[in-house]
Amino acid sequence: MKTSSPMPPLSDREADVILRKGTEAPYSGRYTESKEAGTYVCRQCGAALYSSKDKFESGCGWPSFDTELPGAVRRLPDADGRRVEIVCAACGGHLGHVFEGEGFTAKNTRHCVNSLSMAFYPAGSQEEAQALAKRTQPAPKGTAIMAGGCFWGVEDAFRRMPGVIDVVSGYTGGHVPNPTYEDVCRGDTGHAEAVRVTFDPAVVSYEQILRRFFEIHDPTQLDRQGPDVGDQYRSAVFFLDAGQEAVARKLMNRLRELGYDVVTRLEQAGPFYEAEAYHQRFAERTGRGRCHMSVPRFDTPAGNR
Repeated sequence: MKTSSPMPPLSDREADVILRKGTEAPYSGRYTESKEAGTYVCRQCGAALYSSKDKFESGCGWPSFDTELPGAVRRLPDADGRRVEIVCAACGGHLGHVFEGEGFTAKNTRHCVNSLSMAFYPAGSQEEAQALAKRTQPAPKGTAIMAGGCFWGVEDAFRRMPGVIDVVSGYTGGHVPNPTYEDVCRGDTGHAEAVRVTFDPAVVSYEQILRRFFEIHDPTQLDRQGPDVGDQYRSAVFFLDAGQEAVARKLMNRLRELGYDVVTRLEQAGPFYEAEAYHQRFAERTGRGRCHMSVPRFDTPAGNR
């Protein structure tokens, strides 16, 4: 992923924690007992994560914070199925885990963070000022919303695409507010299993995102993808504006010119509801659901496959 600010290359130990979700030994981190005023940032991308004002001593052996800077940290189900992992919202780098209900502070929350996942900028320093300023001047981001069968595989396929910042599995296109997975599975809410892709327009375009979409699912199957049958598994592009609608129509017409009987629906984007936590990064965590293989449809006429 593209980082938000230049940072020195990761050491082997830092890479093991940030990229491979390792854990440093307790009481070994440089920030475990630090009380210096300032801001903690992501070691990988430089995004501001925590204020020293929210740091407290928990006795656990790792730096502890009872809250993050707004929007700085994303929570995900841990691979062990029990804990909640925390990652940098800007780059996805592993930070540690979050625990609730322990009663250490009034906020009743403990972010247990690896020192190796962070860098520290002292209060009043130029580095701190720059990191905090970037929080109010975010780089432009693009959004694409699509449905192409089971969202586990679609999400996983897009996470592997250069320029993609984040992918969220969810439900959209229906008439029932705040649907659950069970609601959608009944097939009577009108929702599709969909993904919301956030991407960096400087790296990848919306058209490239959609080309990828049409190659990782079969746009000729009506209300199904393989063994998954039902309206919730429909092929659909939920466009956010006229420009996105035009791009989708252009690509669909190109596929039809190549002989593909495209049945993908074009729908105006409406409310998008994030799916339950256990659905997020499902394929990555379990190794299951990686069933959306790429087919070069824009290079191969339908009759030649």
